Amino acid sequence: MDEFVDILDASGKYTGTSMLKSEAHELGLFHPTVHVWCYSREGALLLQQRGAQKQTFPLKWDVSVAGHVGAGEDLVLAALREAQEEIGITLVDSNLEKIAVFKTEKRHSKTLFDREFTHTFLCALSPNVKLVKQESEVAALKWFKLSEFGTMVRENDPMLVPNSQNRYEVVIEAIRSRLQL
Repeated sequence: MDEFVDILDASGKYTGTSMLKSEAHELGLFHPTVHVWCYSREGALLLQQRGAQKQTFPLKWDVSVAGHVGAGEDLVLAALREAQEEIGITLVDSNLEKIAVFKTEKRHSKTLFDREFTHTFLCALSPNVKLVKQESEVAALKWFKLSEFGTMVRENDPMLVPNSQNRYEVVIEAIRSRLQL
């Protein structure tokens, strides 16, 4: 879905302009996104398998919840909205813990240059919570042991969305520290 997004400068500051997401991608302009990594107190991590029709990394395993922040939208509200849309759970701000902001630049094609500041949150969930995947975006949802995900990252598993090793390691360590593993 094409939506308006705020444009950021190279240091992540809002410029005061917004445009359609497709235009920002085509021009390679920075914009904000959110990631929510859902984990269980038992040491599991929820991953989503991206939908087959996704423009980037179809059918690869990815973060629990991800999405663009709408123009003028609060970052936490965007994360809560995306969790509702993509995995069908209703969260409140106290469910989210912000752990990092990652600057990424990835050219996927001539017309898709992702330049984003990704605001990254953790969310503790029960593995028994009822999840409802967004059919148009998500092919599957699956709980992985945190150690299994760590192995996937270390071995550059081809079924995992390629990401900076550092980003995945920051998330794994943040979850591990909360579980005291």
